[in-house]
Amino acid sequence: MKSFKLYDKMTQLPAELWQNRRLIWKLAKNDFKKRYAGSYMGAVWALVQPVITVVMYYIVFDKIMGTGGGGLRDSGEVPYVLFLTAGLVPWFYFNEAWTNATNALREYDYLVKKVVFKISILPIIKTIAATFIHVFFVLILLIVAAVYGYYPTVYTLQLVYYSACLFLFVLALSYTTCSVVVLFKDLTQIINIILQVGIWATPIMWNIEGLSDGWRKVIQLNPLVYIVNGYRDAIYGEKWFFEDMISTVYFYVVTAVLFGIGAVIFKRLKVHFADVL
Repeated sequence: MKSFKLYDKMTQLPAELWQNRRLIWKLAKNDFKKRYAGSYMGAVWALVQPVITVVMYYIVFDKIMGTGGGGLRDSGEVPYVLFLTAGLVPWFYFNEAWTNATNALREYDYLVKKVVFKISILPIIKTIAATFIHVFFVLILLIVAAVYGYYPTVYTLQLVYYSACLFLFVLALSYTTCSVVVLFKDLTQIINIILQVGIWATPIMWNIEGLSDGWRKVIQLNPLVYIVNGYRDAIYGEKWFFEDMISTVYFYVVTAVLFGIGAVIFKRLKVHFADVL
C-alpha cells in the first residue's frame, strides 16, 4: 500500500506537466518577455554577461596563462576558445535555469495561493524560459566552431539531445530545491555557493583527461560532466552518446532518482506553500 502511494506521488507530477503543456508554453513565453520589459536593450542584457565571461576566461587562461605543455590546461588540437565555449554554454544554461526554477514559487507566490492553479508547472516555466537564451548561445557556439574550421556534421544533432538531457536534469533538481526554499530561504545562498564551486569542479576550463584515473572517476560522478563532454563531442569530438553507455545509463539513473525525490518532496510540502508565502 505504501509503495503504491509512493508510486502515485512520483507519477502525478509528470502527468500534471503533460496535461498543462499548452499553458506551460504560453506562460514560459510571457515570463521571458516580462523579464526584459521596459529595458531599451531587452534580452540583449541576458547575452552580454555570459559573452564577456567567455572572453575574459579565454584571455586569462589562453593568452595570459597559456594552454600549451599538456596537463589540465591543455585542450589538445582543439583551439582553447572552442574548448572553453563548448563547456560554458551548457553551464550558463544550468546556472540560470536552476537558479530561476528554484525561486519560481516565491516569485509567483500570488499563483501559489490560488486553489485551482497547478503550481507544479511553475519550475518548468522558468526552465523553458531559460532555454530561449540557451538556443542563442548554441548558435554562438556553432559560429565559433565554424570560424575554427569545425563545421556542423551529423554529430552536431546531438546538441538537441544533450540540451534535452540538461533540461531534464535541471528540472529534476528544481522540484526539490523550489519546495525546500519556500520553508528554508537560506537554500538560495547554499545554491550560489554550490554553483561557485561547481564551475571549477566541472571540467569546463580544464581538461579532465589531464587527471589521474582515480580522480577522473571521482569527477565523473558529477552528472554535468556527461553534459559538458557531450557538447564537445557534438561539436568536434565526433562521438555518439551511446558509445559511452555506462555514462549514459548513470546519467539517466541519477536524473530519475532526483526527479523521483523531487516529486515526493514537492507533493508533501506543497500543502504548506500558501501558508508560508
